[in-house]
Amino acid sequence: MRILLAEDDAPVARFVRKGLEAEHYAVDVAVAGDEARFMIDEFNFDLVILDLNLPRLDGLEVLRHARTKKAFLPILVLTSRSAVEDRVKGLDLGADDYLSKPFSFTELAARVRALLRRSGQPAEVKLRVADLEMDRAERSVVRAGRTIELTPREFALLEYLMRNAGRCVTRAMIIEHVWNFSFDTMTNVVDVYINYLRKKIDHDFEPKLLHTIRGAGYQLGKKNSE
Repeated sequence: MRILLAEDDAPVARFVRKGLEAEHYAVDVAVAGDEARFMIDEFNFDLVILDLNLPRLDGLEVLRHARTKKAFLPILVLTSRSAVEDRVKGLDLGADDYLSKPFSFTELAARVRALLRRSGQPAEVKLRVADLEMDRAERSVVRAGRTIELTPREFALLEYLMRNAGRCVTRAMIIEHVWNFSFDTMTNVVDVYINYLRKKIDHDFEPKLLHTIRGAGYQLGKKNSE
């Protein structure tokens, strides 16, 4: 899943981004309000974490704009503005949740998960494709009763493929949802990670589940006839 973090405080942005990436989210950072507005318009995000004290364009204006363009995009306001009137204004303008600084990352992560569930994102704790099983809460993967050890990036990639099982996903789609906006789309890292994943989930198993769809992308599960 892809999250936009609109935060101009560099240490806070690094802290939140590092924590969210450890939770297997792809995170893009906007350091100014006009940049956040542009990214909301141009790219698809699963959720926005929005500071209100942004340079060049106030966070409330970003929030107002986002609601006119993408009414159902989950938005969590994360700000030092803790007065009741600020919370009321943010919620009235369309924020789905409001968390004041200083904050606990554990609470922030829980609120992110709750918003993603409410937004209609897949809420299943366990995903299954054939005999391949993923427990998203335990961060574990098992195939045919055998535990498979994955790195955080491999886990995020497999989760995306399992959520789209039976569907061909392109390299661009994978980069958008598993890596972040600043990622170099010309690199072959997607192919490299697909190969890493294939060796772990398919090498000693039958049937093969991870397929390359020539000229299109990749598909997990039963391969569509070509």
